[in-house]
Amino acid sequence: MTTIDAHTHAWGENSETRPWVGDDLPPDWSGAYTHEGLIDSMDAADVDEAVVVTPPLYGRGPAANEYTFASIAAHPDRLWGVGTMDFFAADAVDRLRRLVGRDRILGVRMHAALRYDPVPSAMDRTTGWILDDRLRPIWETASELGTTVFVFPKAQQLCMIETILKGHPGITVVIDHMAWPDGTTAPDEPPWTRLRALAAHPNVYMKLSSLPRSSAEGWPYSDLHPYVRRLVEWFGSDRLMIGSDYPWMDRWAGYGECVSWLDECDGLSTGDRAWIRHQTFRGLFG
Repeated sequence: MTTIDAHTHAWGENSETRPWVGDDLPPDWSGAYTHEGLIDSMDAADVDEAVVVTPPLYGRGPAANEYTFASIAAHPDRLWGVGTMDFFAADAVDRLRRLVGRDRILGVRMHAALRYDPVPSAMDRTTGWILDDRLRPIWETASELGTTVFVFPKAQQLCMIETILKGHPGITVVIDHMAWPDGTTAPDEPPWTRLRALAAHPNVYMKLSSLPRSSAEGWPYSDLHPYVRRLVEWFGSDRLMIGSDYPWMDRWAGYGECVSWLDECDGLSTGDRAWIRHQTFRGLFG
């Protein structure tokens, strides 16, 4: 069965042409994880295509997405990209237009759960910078262009996304990592159940990604399957996409385990799995 991994990362060696701005690497990791290495991992796990999400390592500056662009250029039939940017730059709207105008760039990512620093790295589940009025032109431009905004929130910030959607109903939002369940959440209790209200917006999608890091168990991460079943109930499988978040998962799981858990999740039909594996991606991005 076709598999499109909606969330991976790749980066090169620290160099003068593409310098690392920070040192936010996966746990226990050092050095590069190149696009060639990603393709090798995809082949071993029977993943057909993947989305390279620009890692925080490159910061938010004008050159942050250069390695993502290079990765796509090297594998134009296998890789897509999601970029990052400085949303508060004086020319932020122009930067957004240039970014999403690139071939096979699907949209821009907002690390809502991370404090807004030059290098997004410090977790803060209460930070509210995505509600800053200065971002209004970003939301309006994203809606105008028909591009997608990929938002990485914690459950405590889901109400902020609801506020944004009420003010900008034309935008398409993809929520990363199921809002990253942790010890403060349960699949049938607030704040995580605020996703049900977000599901009422037909332009909101969800990545089933980063499960090994959220799980207190090993593969196939059965403690998170109730969350997955709730998302199928609320969103429908046609608004869900699988993602590995590899190699950030390397401490907890191999690449294949990050996507193969879907086959072991009870309560899903063959059709559900097909939508999650590739049909939702094709429907949203073509």
